[in-house]
Amino acid sequence: MTSTHPSPPITPQQYGVGARLTLSVYDSDYVRIILDALEQADTARLTVKTDDVSTFVGGTESDILRFLRDVITATAASGAHLSASILLSRGCPGELQCALPPGVAALGADPVRLDPAGVDAAAHWSLYPLLDEGAGGDHMDAIYAAIEQANTTGVFTGSEHFATRLDGDLSEVLETVANAWIGVGRTVQHVTTHVTLSINSPTRR
Repeated sequence: MTSTHPSPPITPQQYGVGARLTLSVYDSDYVRIILDALEQADTARLTVKTDDVSTFVGGTESDILRFLRDVITATAASGAHLSASILLSRGCPGELQCALPPGVAALGADPVRLDPAGVDAAAHWSLYPLLDEGAGGDHMDAIYAAIEQANTTGVFTGSEHFATRLDGDLSEVLETVANAWIGVGRTVQHVTTHVTLSINSPTRR
């Protein structure tokens, strides 16, 4: 008679929960502004790696989103026009292959809640449920549901080519993006979402 031991719970890092952030600051002092913002952010429960292209952030959804809010808020405090490109991904821990450990099902997560940032943000947002072969269903159903949910939050301001327009407090925009990503992830293993944020734009003044 052999005993079976339950598999240890999978960590967000093993499941492939992470983000890539690229900040573009339109100011001659952009290096200091970006590095200072990254230095100030709390990374206690995160894996953070910055290179000459972008910053990778791995951890739980809530910790990742707080990090993104704090870094972007600190950057925006400079008053300079900035653009932030964020890619969120979950359910694919590898690069060329998306093989999860045996017996691992979709990893759920609670909705993200963020304190107001006090920063006005405009965004173009796209959501990509990456259905595996044989999963069935129509990926557009999940996208339309996410857009409808965004509409109820008050930050939805229109549809653009290949993107949905969001406007509002930075935290509200990030919550909308993240919670759609998390929601689709309850039924689709691999989900990515991309958002480009514009803050302190001179054209909005």
